[in-house]
Amino acid sequence: MAKNVAFHEGLKVSLPVPNNTESGAPVKVGSLIGVTVTKEGQGGNPEGYASVWRHGAYDLPVTGAIASVGTPVYITSGNALTATATDNTLFGYALETKGSGAGVIRVALAQV
Repeated sequence: MAKNVAFHEGLKVSLPVPNNTESGAPVKVGSLIGVTVTKEGQGGNPEGYASVWRHGAYDLPVTGAIASVGTPVYITSGNALTATATDNTLFGYALETKGSGAGVIRVALAQV
């Protein structure tokens, strides 16, 4: 096995996140997207970092109408999820539908 392997898949990593980020929050770090599984600075992470899972499906708040399963969900620069693509990064795909406004739905993270 190569001696320089840091993470076999790199799907569960410690990443820098905004201060006071809670566990279960969607995050975008550069071009990486994921969901925090620890609060910032906890779970063995230094201050300013959290454990982030970069795969799976999560129940998350999304703003905007989701008319069909499989609709893309985007993340803003402020780490909010939206149905609006403009100037936002692909985060994942809706596994449920919902009307306009904010609401929690299950979202599968975009494949890495």
